Amino acid sequence: METVDVVVIGMGQAGLSAAYHLARRGYEPGRRMLLLDANPGPGGAWQHRWPSLTLKAANRVNDLPGWGLEDAIDVDEEVPAATTVPQYYRAYEERFGLEVWRPVTVDRVEQPDGPGTDFVLHVSGDGLPLGDDGRRLDTVRARAIVNATGTWERPRIPYYPGLETFAGRQVHTRDYTRAEDFAGEHVLVVGAGISAVQHLAELSEVTRTSWVSRSRPDIRDAEFTPEVGAEVVARVDERVRRGLPPGSVVSNTGLPIAAVSSEALPTCHPMFDRIDAAGVEWDPGVRHAWGTVPDEGRLDVDTILWATGFMHRLDHLAPLGLRTPEGGLLVDGRATTRAVGNHGVHLAGYGPSASTIGANRAGRAVAREVAEYLDAL
Repeated sequence: METVDVVVIGMGQAGLSAAYHLARRGYEPGRRMLLLDANPGPGGAWQHRWPSLTLKAANRVNDLPGWGLEDAIDVDEEVPAATTVPQYYRAYEERFGLEVWRPVTVDRVEQPDGPGTDFVLHVSGDGLPLGDDGRRLDTVRARAIVNATGTWERPRIPYYPGLETFAGRQVHTRDYTRAEDFAGEHVLVVGAGISAVQHLAELSEVTRTSWVSRSRPDIRDAEFTPEVGAEVVARVDERVRRGLPPGSVVSNTGLPIAAVSSEALPTCHPMFDRIDAAGVEWDPGVRHAWGTVPDEGRLDVDTILWATGFMHRLDHLAPLGLRTPEGGLLVDGRATTRAVGNHGVHLAGYGPSASTIGANRAGRAVAREVAEYLDAL
């Protein structure tokens, strides 16, 4: 196929925002711009969320640029977000003519002739068109790329000694469905974010729960104001500019008190030291920075539920050599999305733009910077 101006990889909040602003600058979808998504349908990661997560429980979802959620569909905050958000995203794509190839996975991105030249994307999936020979397209060429692949496909489970010896179930938030699946079990929830709290509140109604975290849950009885948001963006930006992976949202914002008001939440203990076949254990005599360990020094549990967050899906960009020794990607400052060392790569939804609000703001910056880069070639 002919080389297009720009390919957007991932059509969640950040990808849709970037596509909208790029289209407004004349990058017509299907001609000058290709939109690729690994998911089977619209909705980004929202379509995979557990059924009990409603818009109300998820603190709603930020409006996409140009057409808000309540303008697009009838909103019921008690309906699962996995239903509502895909409806909104589908309507949004149709309204603005954002034709998306899906499901399409970008397996590898190369730039054979070096910075400033065409990118070659190695792709796979049933959403790719068939050529005259009946075979599906397997490469796409572009002058610039916008990476908005998000984190849902990279669940993070930290390693602790004995992890592989546990005889019970180990489940990550990504695979959580409903509390009833754990009825009658003793479930240990690991993590101090909003997902962990939501899991605990639901599970406590049907079974016994325990709670551990590496850090004390940071509960804040304060409104998330624009000033607070600016401070959060600054902290994330500082990490990214140092080449470090971005921290989680909760590590920078804390938990809103509304999310932790349930009296059903158990005491949160500091992180255990090891795992065995029957549960988890703390080293005797070790003084922890916060909290107290269970009196027995261990917990026998049936299931460990890891609410320990996600990592950005960036492996397909590895051939471009953008990662720092610390494992992060350098971005050219807080107000931009350009990758340091290769201004043809634009990272939407990474670092300071990882939140739904930040992803929307990043879309405008992406479009401006892509246009500047292409005009300078």
